[in-house]
This record gives sequence, structure tokens and C-alpha cells, in this order.
Amino acid sequence: MSDDLRLVPARAEDEAAVLAFARAMNAEDGHPLDPAGEAAARRVARGEANARCWLMHRTGGAGAVSHIVLTIGFSIQHGGRDGFIDELYVRPEARGAGIGRRLLALAEREARALGFAALHLEVERSNDRARRLYGTLGYADNDRLLMSKRLEPPSGGG
Repeated sequence: MSDDLRLVPARAEDEAAVLAFARAMNAEDGHPLDPAGEAAARRVARGEANARCWLMHRTGGAGAVSHIVLTIGFSIQHGGRDGFIDELYVRPEARGAGIGRRLLALAEREARALGFAALHLEVERSNDRARRLYGTLGYADNDRLLMSKRLEPPSGGG
């Protein structure tokens, strides 16, 4: 691993970088980030209680080259507290240098420190490169389909 990289927790002043990574990742996956996603990315940078975010910088470089977001959940099936690697994005020009592995190792260390029983992630079916990486690190297809439903906030202010 190159020692010209440094990993730092995201801070409020990193909001633009976190938002840029979220936009880039979603655009690359073919589904642009909507306003609710943009608001969530801003909350993560500002210290959302149920998420952790780190940025990878090159020493002496201009800005971050990657980020990872870990969210906190709970699962009866998995034995209690669990987490979801909600985002992991490495700029195209920085790929192939082991940054993804380093970010995943950080997420796993943090998950263990938080007492997680399991760690989950989602990957586009067509992203063979990421699927190979995750597989070599022990992540397995659980033969289930992730289904989602966006919930609207309750109306009436109550």
C-alpha cells in the first residue's frame, strides 16, 4: 500500500467532497443522486449519528481521491447490531492502487469496534471489478434480492 495516502474522518468542511463523491458514484452506476440523496450526503458530512464517513487523501495532493460511508443498523437474523457500507467510491484515476481494500479494512475495523455482528454492502450486478474485490475479502452473495421503498416523511408536522 502506498504510504502517500492518508485516511481522515469527514468533517462539516468536507461536505462538498462527500457530495461530489456521492454524485459521481451514483452517476457512474446510472442513477443520478436525487435531492433527498444530496441532503443525506450533506448530513453524513456534518456528523449524522447513524453514519460514519472517511476520505482518502494523497499526501500533498489536491483533494480527496475516495470516500467510504458506513451506516449503522440492527438485524435479528445477523445477531444484533450490523452495518451497511452505503458508499465506497474511488476516483477512476486512483483505481487499482489498493485504496478500495484499505477503505474496506477500515470499515471492518470500525464495525468491530462498534460491536457489529455483520457488515453488508450492495454492488451493481454489472460491476465485475468490485464484485471480485468484495469476494476476495469474504463478502458473499446471500442469494437474496435487496428491495427498497422510499418513504415520504409524515405530513401534518406531528
